[in-house]
Amino acid sequence: MAKDEQEQAEPVEEKPAKPSRKETKEVTRRQFNWLALAWTFFAASTAAGLTAMGRFMFPNVLTEPPSTFKVGFPSDFAVGVVDTRFKEKFRVWVVRNETEMYSLLAICTHLGCTPNWLEAENKFKCPCHGSGFYMSGINFEGPAPRPLERVAISLAEDGQVLIDIGRTFKQEAGQWSDPASFLPMA
Repeated sequence: MAKDEQEQAEPVEEKPAKPSRKETKEVTRRQFNWLALAWTFFAASTAAGLTAMGRFMFPNVLTEPPSTFKVGFPSDFAVGVVDTRFKEKFRVWVVRNETEMYSLLAICTHLGCTPNWLEAENKFKCPCHGSGFYMSGINFEGPAPRPLERVAISLAEDGQVLIDIGRTFKQEAGQWSDPASFLPMA
């Protein structure tokens, strides 16, 4: 009887059962690849969202060339020649004739394309729809409804020609007679 009591008093150690695959939460190689792809996508999406949010927090700065710039001395411009050096950067031509010097805005009055100066034909020609303009800026062919616009031109304190593309003059409104639209050459 004492032996039976002794057996009953001692707890029987149970061996832990070997956990099944589902209970251990082991990740298979396939699951790992999907998890890695999902986390990568999540991280990329979060980074893109934060970048967009950060960009939203800062104002959109537009960098344009200055509206006023110097192009050189009047003697630097030949008489009867259209100077195209400033077309790319400032979108203007500088023209000097016997009596005056003026600057034309290189924007077609039809749909806003940039015309080209054709020296052999002595005219401005718009490549979009074929509008043609004389050296003075007056339209003579194509669909352009009015002449090219002039921009303000003056002499700076140092004697250089100063052009302001922020101020334009329209021929049909009689603004080409404004003293700011041309520089008299004596």
